[in-house]
Amino acid sequence: MNVATAPERDATGAQSVDRALGLLSLIGRHADRGASLGDIVTESGLNKPTTRRLLLALIRAGLIEQEETSRRYFLGEEAYVLGSLASRRFGLLQVSIDSLLRMSKKTEDTSFLSVRRDTYSVCLYREEGTYPVRTHALQAGFEHPLGVGAGSLAMLASLPDAEVEAVLMANDAVLREKYPMLPADRIRQDVATTRRTGFALNPGLIYANSWGIGVALHGPDGRLAGALSLAAIDSRMQPDRQVELAALLKDEARRVEERLAHMFTARAATQPDVRSRKQAVERPAR
Repeated sequence: MNVATAPERDATGAQSVDRALGLLSLIGRHADRGASLGDIVTESGLNKPTTRRLLLALIRAGLIEQEETSRRYFLGEEAYVLGSLASRRFGLLQVSIDSLLRMSKKTEDTSFLSVRRDTYSVCLYREEGTYPVRTHALQAGFEHPLGVGAGSLAMLASLPDAEVEAVLMANDAVLREKYPMLPADRIRQDVATTRRTGFALNPGLIYANSWGIGVALHGPDGRLAGALSLAAIDSRMQPDRQVELAALLKDEARRVEERLAHMFTARAATQPDVRSRKQAVERPAR
């Protein structure tokens, strides 16, 4: 996202708010490692003085903080509080946590919940398994281009073809630079395989001994909500066990989607009828 292209409004008012919020979102995409001032200037398209001014405003609000040693910017305590409050409403982690706990207990492997953020996948939560040899390739807050990693691939494969192509085009440069083992054509093949088998498989393409398997989650309206995945060392991901794990993931995905549907139905039932209220306000007094 180029923050500098935010809609032109008054420079001291709405435009500054748009740009500051754009920087907050940008820093959020670097949640695991933080963002340097140079990173932020380059990615935002803003000049350095404007960037510094907006960052200082976000620091005063507690939405970001600057680490003293590295001087990198991270999401702040207030962002955590707001996110926690928002999670009560949107609740994907809330309705998924039982499934994550159950999968890690049953398989002894590590389970994950990931969500889409634009053309990337972000790990929202990691539940450790008890198997003594673990993979640490994915941690909460880590992000990968859509199609890189099991949960990420499951989400990409659930999108329409035109959107898949748009994502691959947008991520072309980063795929070439950071993931040479996953060119766009390989990801297209993996998307086709995922759609055919019903689950996504990462056969150690990011880290040789770290394999993953994942399925997409959908909301009541059919739109992509996220992905559940499991990761283990290669010796625990042989073909027979892949089928077993895929069945478990699909079953838990169904449970999560049922909870999501129930949550949204309950929420809709408690929402005021906005149209009726609007008509009542507009109805002329007699």
